[in-house]
Amino acid sequence: MTSLYLSLTGTYAQKIPYYRWESPHAFPKKKLYLNLLSPSEDLELEYDFKFLTEDEAKSACSDFWFECGKILDITDQSKVSMFLMQNDLMNTALYTKEQSEYAINSLSELFNVVHQKGTISYYLEEGEELDKVLQIFIRINSGGTKLSYSDLLLSIATAQWQDKDAREVIHEFVDEINHIGDGFSFNKDFVLKASIVLADFNDVKFHVDNFTKANMATIERKWDKASSAVRAAIQLAAKLGYSRDNLIATNTIIPIAYFIYKNEFDADILHGAKREDDRKSIKEWLARVLLKGTFGGQPDSIYPVMRKLINDNLGQFSLKEIIEHYKGSRKTISFTEDEIENLLAMQYGKAQTYCALSLLYPSLNYNFKYHQDHIHPKSFFTKSNLKKLGIIEDQLDQYIDSFNSLANLQLLQANQNIEKSDKYFDDWLKETFPNVAEQESFLIQNHIKIKESLAFNDFLRFIADRRSTLKNEFRKILDVSSADTQQETVIDE
Repeated sequence: MTSLYLSLTGTYAQKIPYYRWESPHAFPKKKLYLNLLSPSEDLELEYDFKFLTEDEAKSACSDFWFECGKILDITDQSKVSMFLMQNDLMNTALYTKEQSEYAINSLSELFNVVHQKGTISYYLEEGEELDKVLQIFIRINSGGTKLSYSDLLLSIATAQWQDKDAREVIHEFVDEINHIGDGFSFNKDFVLKASIVLADFNDVKFHVDNFTKANMATIERKWDKASSAVRAAIQLAAKLGYSRDNLIATNTIIPIAYFIYKNEFDADILHGAKREDDRKSIKEWLARVLLKGTFGGQPDSIYPVMRKLINDNLGQFSLKEIIEHYKGSRKTISFTEDEIENLLAMQYGKAQTYCALSLLYPSLNYNFKYHQDHIHPKSFFTKSNLKKLGIIEDQLDQYIDSFNSLANLQLLQANQNIEKSDKYFDDWLKETFPNVAEQESFLIQNHIKIKESLAFNDFLRFIADRRSTLKNEFRKILDVSSADTQQETVIDE
């Protein structure tokens, strides 16, 4: 029914590549059109239907695109003929006999399907198990636009909420949270899952049994407080530099939201001075779980454990207890020497690279936006340019293989990154920080030795020294001792 409604009265919009998400031109509205002059080129389809903008439909020279929604205004067969004549589709001076016949037959068939046939397929299920009914519906519907299990569960929630329209409230909330910071890609599944977890139901899986009238009443009653906690958790993630580009697993937000919810920290978690240690712990926890892929696959087993750990340690985000609890399990967020080597091998622009860099900067001022930045500018690293700069032939490949590595990356304020552009790093440092003490402070903050040569022709030595420095920093931050050189023994939770 939704597909029919969309086809006849709605519009469809898809983001155009290279346009910014917030641009008013990024999502042009399209309507469904039927080509009245020729069939589909797809051998499996008889008719040629396409979503087009009005300009696209008018600009087609060899086709005649009929806006499907206008069939609702054609209420009898005579109006079908009238439309064909008014648009010269029966004029054999303009169209071939075959094209005119095809136009008559296709428009008449569309009229018959919409106004006369009225056929809708159905399946009679005599059992009373709702889960079984939903699974049957999903299988039957697989030939059309697929509805997920959560789509159907949302319909149940909508029917059972008393004072709010669940569908409208949740869809509006998804739109709202996706516009926080630089934008995210949350969906209704995330919001439904968060609602179940924050409601403290024992079972957090997507089952019909969790969508009883009593449970839906609980979720509706707690909605304002729960949605506020989720919103605050996402705002915190945005403050820590995350967005749709680097928040690899959106469900990582749910334990953070639960922590905020249970402690009623909505007002303090973003800026409250008393919550600074919590913000640092959450930042480290988020980087750890994203780097380890903890929330990959089916993360439902994580939520009850995190809820218990949070409830057992109310008042603070218990990072040490969480690390300790998961040690030796498949969901461990502890690191080994080998995994630190993997961190050091990460490359510029990757989502996980930001996570690794964020661990190295525990005290950034997140009132500013930060970019992944090449310390020595990437524009220098082409073979032709390297030769012009006097780099010997034997070192060219080493330069090119190393410039995108973590050892040549830092987190830099966005405005400074723009100003830095293609300048030599040592020149930019002196221009930006004329005071020697400020220069040294910047170098220390970015894990660069004060006496290190910053000259471009010393790049390979710089990379080797900084890689060693970062390795030691990771070992210290992630609490990896020399005794951890072997992989942890993994046991099931």
